Amino acid sequence: MDMRKYSNTHTHTLHSFSSVHSREKPLLYYQSNQYPNKAQKRMATTQLTASSISAKGFASFEGLRSTSILKVASFAPLKQNSRSFRGLVVKAATVVAPKYTSLKPLGDRVLVKIKTAEEKTTGGILLPTSAQSKPQGGEVVAVGEGRTIGKATVEVSIKNGTQVLYSRYAGTEVEFDGSKHLLLKEDDIIGILETDDIKDLQPLYDRVLIKVAEAEEKTSGGLFLSEAAKEKPSIGTVVAVGPGPLDVEGKRKALPVSTGNTVLYSKFAGNDFKGVDGSDYITLRASDVIAVLP
Repeated sequence: MDMRKYSNTHTHTLHSFSSVHSREKPLLYYQSNQYPNKAQKRMATTQLTASSISAKGFASFEGLRSTSILKVASFAPLKQNSRSFRGLVVKAATVVAPKYTSLKPLGDRVLVKIKTAEEKTTGGILLPTSAQSKPQGGEVVAVGEGRTIGKATVEVSIKNGTQVLYSRYAGTEVEFDGSKHLLLKEDDIIGILETDDIKDLQPLYDRVLIKVAEAEEKTSGGLFLSEAAKEKPSIGTVVAVGPGPLDVEGKRKALPVSTGNTVLYSKFAGNDFKGVDGSDYITLRASDVIAVLP
């Protein structure tokens, strides 16, 4: 075979490959039987490989397979759009709680400045933060305009400056004027307490203050019980009662129990307190009193 003829033919073939590749045709095939011997096939393969690598925009090619067909794949060059690689800008905002110089409760709500927790015991022993009990008392600093019951408008009975005791977990705690305050409904206030002894509590509304009976210290067989084994009694003596709840006309209704009564009350009702003398007290609603005992 004339090598010049073969060379011209192969050059024409490569030009065709380049022109076809520039038009981004998908595939081009060369039959291996175009070359009569191994030397010509090796020369064509070498020239094809060099042309393929130098071709502009050529992405990849597959070499000689085990079959008799050489497959050359052509891909259009990747076009990177600068808009696809825009910088990611993250803006962070910090929410800062606004500071108020005044706060006005609405309706029958009351704003109470929470009393600071006791940092030491009555004996002078300093308590760690974990052992300090959450206070349930404070000073009334603002009250709402009252509420409407039927056709009557009932004002809040508590005045500013009064020291009160409120139910545990009641109300909404807020930061106001640099101190912790509690915004709660008037009905969540247990009573007025001007001293540090719970026995001096003046219950409000339908609340009752009861001195809890002492628990049995030993069994009927004479065995002494530990503090953990002592069953909490549900019996006590009424120490003080509130003026009663309001009826549909806004008038007070007297409670069915009075001071000095020995009563039986619901086991899991009310709020427990410890007196200065170590006695146990409980405050609860009159509806939680089950019976009056003789």
